[in-house]
Amino acid sequence: MSVPPVTRSIPLSEQHRWRAFWVCVAVAALTILDLSKVNVGLPAIEDAFDAGSTELQLIVAGYVLTFGLTLVPAGRIGDQRSRKTLFVIGLSLFTLTSLVAALAPNAAVLLVARLLQGVAAGIQMPQVLGIIQELFHGKERGKAFGLFGATIGLATAFGPTLGGLMIAIGGPEDGWRGIFWINVPLALAAIALAVWLLPQTRHPSGKPLSLDPIGLGLFALTVLSLMWPFLFTTGSPDDDPARWWVLVVFVFAATAFIAWERHYAATGRHPLVPLSLFGVSSFRNGTALASVYFAAMPSMFLLTTLYLQHGLGLEAVYAGMVGIGFALMSAVGSWLGGNLVNRIGRPLVVGGLVLLLIGIGLLVLLAIVTPPEVTPWAMAGAMVIGGAGGGLVVSPNQTLTLMDIPVKQGGLAGSVGQLGQRIGTAIGTAVTLSLFYSTIFRESDGEPDLVVYHDAYAVGMLAVAVFVAIAFAIAVADLGVRRRGRRPLGGDEASGAASDAG
Repeated sequence: MSVPPVTRSIPLSEQHRWRAFWVCVAVAALTILDLSKVNVGLPAIEDAFDAGSTELQLIVAGYVLTFGLTLVPAGRIGDQRSRKTLFVIGLSLFTLTSLVAALAPNAAVLLVARLLQGVAAGIQMPQVLGIIQELFHGKERGKAFGLFGATIGLATAFGPTLGGLMIAIGGPEDGWRGIFWINVPLALAAIALAVWLLPQTRHPSGKPLSLDPIGLGLFALTVLSLMWPFLFTTGSPDDDPARWWVLVVFVFAATAFIAWERHYAATGRHPLVPLSLFGVSSFRNGTALASVYFAAMPSMFLLTTLYLQHGLGLEAVYAGMVGIGFALMSAVGSWLGGNLVNRIGRPLVVGGLVLLLIGIGLLVLLAIVTPPEVTPWAMAGAMVIGGAGGGLVVSPNQTLTLMDIPVKQGGLAGSVGQLGQRIGTAIGTAVTLSLFYSTIFRESDGEPDLVVYHDAYAVGMLAVAVFVAIAFAIAVADLGVRRRGRRPLGGDEASGAASDAG
C-alpha cells in the first residue's frame, strides 16, 4: 500500500522560493508564447520566402515535434542531476536559436532554428515543473500551480496579439523577425535571474546517468511515427494519403517500447518511463484530460485568428486582440482554481469544461450571425466566457495530476504530461486545420467568400468542441473514481492508498 508522497524540505525563505517560482513561470511562458505567436506571422513568412504550405506547417509543428521528443529524456536527466543546470542550458540554447531564427536568410534556416528551439523548450519545461513541485507542497502547491496556470493561459492567449504587434511595428516584410527578436533580451534576463535565484535541488553525483538508451530510441520512434502524419496534414488536396501508413509503424514501435520498458524494469533497472506512473489513476486521468484539452485550445485560437484575418480581413494585431478577454479571465480562473482545488477537487474541472463548451458554442454562433463590423467585438465577448472556464481546467488539473507522484519523479512525470499536451496540440491542430482548409477547397474555386469562411470555421470548431467534450467525459470518469475511493484532495494515508489502488 502506498502513501501520499511528501515533498523534501528545501531550506529557503518564503521570499526566495517565490522569486525562484516566478523565474520558472516566466521561462515557461516564454516557451509557450512561441507555440502561439508564430501563427500570426505565417502569412508574412510565406511572402518573405515564398514558402509552401508544408514548409509553413513544419515551421509551427516542427517546434512542437522536437519539444515533445526532448521532454521525457530531459525530465529524466533533471531528476537525476541538477535541474538548475539543465534549466540554464535549455534557456541558453533557446536564446541562440531565437537569434538564428530572427536572422534567417531563407525558410530552410528558419525551419532548422525552429526545430532546435523546440529542443531547447523541451529541456527547460520539465525542470520548471520539477522545481515547482519540489519547492511547494500541500495547499501552497495548489496556489503555485494556480499562478502557473494563470501565466500559461495569458501566454497562450496573448501570443497572437504579441506576434501581430511585432509585425505591425516591423512592417509587412520583416515584421515577423520581431517575433523571434523579442525572445533574445527576455531570455538573457531570465538566464541571469536563473543563475542568481534558482536553488540547487540536487547534489553532485558520481553515479553514471541511467537513460535506458534502447528505450530512448524506441520512445523517439514511437513519438515521431505518431506525430509525423499529422505534421504533414494541411487540408490541401495535395496532401499525400500515404502518410497515414506511418501510423502502422507507430503501433509496432509503441508495442515494442512498452514491452522493453517492462523487461527493463523487471531486471531491476530504471526504465525511461516508469509504466507504474500510469497505474496511478489521478496521474493517468489528469494526463489524458490535459492532452485532449490541449488538442482543443491552441486549435481554437489558430482557427479564430485565421477566420478573422482571412474571412473578415482584420490586421494580425487586431485579430490577436480578440483573445485578450480569454487570457485575462483564464488568468483569474486559474488563480481561483489553484486556491479552491484543495477544497473542491475534480468537480472544479468539470464545471470549467462546461463553461468552456458554452463559450465555444457562443463563439461560433456569433461569428456566423453577427454583422462583420460587429463580429470581432462579439467574439471577444464569447472569449471572456470561454476563458473563465479554461482557467478552472488547467491549473486545478495540474495539481490533481501530480498530487500522488513522488517528488523525486516530479520532472519525469511533468515531462510525460507535457508530452501528452504537445502531441495533443499537434494532432488537434492538424485535424482542425485540415477540416478548415478542406472545407474552403471544397466550397470555393480559389476565391472563398465570407459564407465559405463561416462554414470552414464552424466545421473546424466542431472538432474543437468534440475534443473538449472528450475532456469532459474523462473528468466525469475521474470524478467517479475519486468518489468510489472516498478520497478528498489532501486526504489521509489510508484514503490515499485506496485512491492509488483505484
